Amino acid sequence: MGLLDFIFGNKAKKIEDFVARDAVIVDVRSRGEYAGGAIPGSKNIPLPVISGKLSEIKKWNKPVILCCASGMRSGSATAILKSNGIEAMNGGGWHSLSKKL
Repeated sequence: MGLLDFIFGNKAKKIEDFVARDAVIVDVRSRGEYAGGAIPGSKNIPLPVISGKLSEIKKWNKPVILCCASGMRSGSATAILKSNGIEAMNGGGWHSLSKKL
């Protein structure tokens, strides 16, 4: 385990674990951004409305990988989900995440 893995965790292994457990990929970009390109099969729940969708997300009963354009909005969304008892991780930018799936 390298120092960066120790500090930040190994994102690739965490993504693998989440995917193996049938994780749902949620893209928190705007509808327009999502329409311009997204991970096939992902769900689009824009960051400004994610708090209103918590009960729906909890019903999935699956881990959630969040993504956006760069990782900033998905980081905020991850914090919201985690603080509400949902297993979630920030997958970062959608394009980068798509290469790891």
